[in-house]
Amino acid sequence: MASTALGRRGRAADVPALVDRAREGDPRSVARLISLVEDASPLLREVMAGLAPHAGAAHVVGITGAPGVGKSTSTNALVGALRAQGKRVGVLAVDPSSPFSGGALLGDRIRMQDHALDREVYIRSMASRGHLGGLSWATPQALRVLDAAGCDVILVETVGVGQSEVEIASMADTTLVLLAPGMGDAVQAAKAGILEVGDIYVINKADRDGANQVRRELRSMLALAERPAGAWKPPIVTTVAVKGEGTEDVADELDRHFIWLSESGQLQARRTRRARDEIEAIAVTSLRERWRDVHERTELDALAEQVVAGDTDPYAAADELLEAYTD
Repeated sequence: MASTALGRRGRAADVPALVDRAREGDPRSVARLISLVEDASPLLREVMAGLAPHAGAAHVVGITGAPGVGKSTSTNALVGALRAQGKRVGVLAVDPSSPFSGGALLGDRIRMQDHALDREVYIRSMASRGHLGGLSWATPQALRVLDAAGCDVILVETVGVGQSEVEIASMADTTLVLLAPGMGDAVQAAKAGILEVGDIYVINKADRDGANQVRRELRSMLALAERPAGAWKPPIVTTVAVKGEGTEDVADELDRHFIWLSESGQLQARRTRRARDEIEAIAVTSLRERWRDVHERTELDALAEQVVAGDTDPYAAADELLEAYTD
């Protein structure tokens, strides 16, 4: 769905109309806005300003787990269950990047063709672009586009890159962790850190030998976790995603968790934390671009030379650099 409709030299005057069409659910306009996000377009500030008043209604669900547990198949089945509930669904499938083009390899979209003709489902692959956490740097802004476009639920599926994958929890309202028999026991899952971030645990491929053992081990390990009074107790759901079995139960648990988040105040807390992290990332990136301007000698270059010469230390140099940009 990527498009160059506005082009790299698009006019800011085009943005309000594009935002209006995206809010009406026009898939082409949504695609254009996400392309502007991925390209870090000069119009990005205008786009985000236009979207901000209309975002905040969607339930953002992160789907994580080790490679091979069936994330794409589970996502495909879950989209069907959510559509059966009458919900508009957005999917951001963060694919590995092509080493040649930097673009997404699109494997996840190929496996989700069941919903390709459904206008109430928007599927977009985004390149991870080498980001170790499995998420594209543009994911938060892409989420805002889909949110403002009227998606009731947005599913974010990560590439599956091990321990760093737990960062999905910082971007989602609900984190869904997938496990499967034969992919390593619950102890290995604990080492990967996913037992600390999951809100719902799904044992996929539950028709295989060992599924009950994984469930028992997982239940035992979750029981050992210390939780304050009134805290959410993560449920364990078994599915056979390739057959569509159990996905309705997953959709029901998502609803139950969202209600709990809203009533407990955790939804506001999580979203405030997410916004804070996003603001910090944008500010740091902006400063870094100023400090590393390749076209001219910067304060950073001068301070680096002073550190090498022994005229100052890195901490003093950092303080001086910050003062230069915060006065």
